[in-house]
Amino acid sequence: MNQAIVESSAGITLVGGGPLGRRLFRKALQRAPRLVAADSGGDRCLALGQMPEAVIGDMDSLSAEGRATLAGRIHHIAEQDSTDFDKALRMTRAPFVLAVGFVGARADHELAAYNTLIRRPERCLILGPEDVVFHMPRDFEITMAPGERFSLFPLAPLRGESEGLEWPIDGLDLAPGGRTSTSNRVAARRVRLRLSGPGMLGILPLARLDAVLQALSLTGPRASAGR
Repeated sequence: MNQAIVESSAGITLVGGGPLGRRLFRKALQRAPRLVAADSGGDRCLALGQMPEAVIGDMDSLSAEGRATLAGRIHHIAEQDSTDFDKALRMTRAPFVLAVGFVGARADHELAAYNTLIRRPERCLILGPEDVVFHMPRDFEITMAPGERFSLFPLAPLRGESEGLEWPIDGLDLAPGGRTSTSNRVAARRVRLRLSGPGMLGILPLARLDAVLQALSLTGPRASAGR
């Protein structure tokens, strides 16, 4: 196991170089107060008025100005077999990671981030303007409101059983390039899934972030009001 660059008893907010609004940034920091950047995510943090405690990656996109301002906090990992997102997850230890700035820009980068969620099932959730995306455990239960969106997207062949969904997944063969369960809806307050194996992305409304953290048994101290 690699020695961690950042080790934390609280959640970590991990920032990428993609689009990131102040509201989403604050939402992540309130729940995961330790701030780490992946490569050009360092520039994004500075633009939002925050100094990350570490910048991790191959440093092929961090600006010269960012390098100068963040000197002493940069951890260069030269290998090209993984993404900066993957590198940052490998080199941090925390109860959970909220990843922001990884969606809404280049499609290849976004797809690679979802692939990393499946390959490295650390307790990481990717947040976008509308969604929280996470690698769903084989047994998952959450309380939501009827009518809310509940999307499932398999990145491996899977079967499963569900309770509380408008369109149950019982008996269905779900697979990338095959049947998925996107835009499903909650039909009862209690939703439960039992999956045949790993590889399922859960994509729920961002407003349900705290419910997802609770369902995954991920907790962490809130940041101070000054964040």
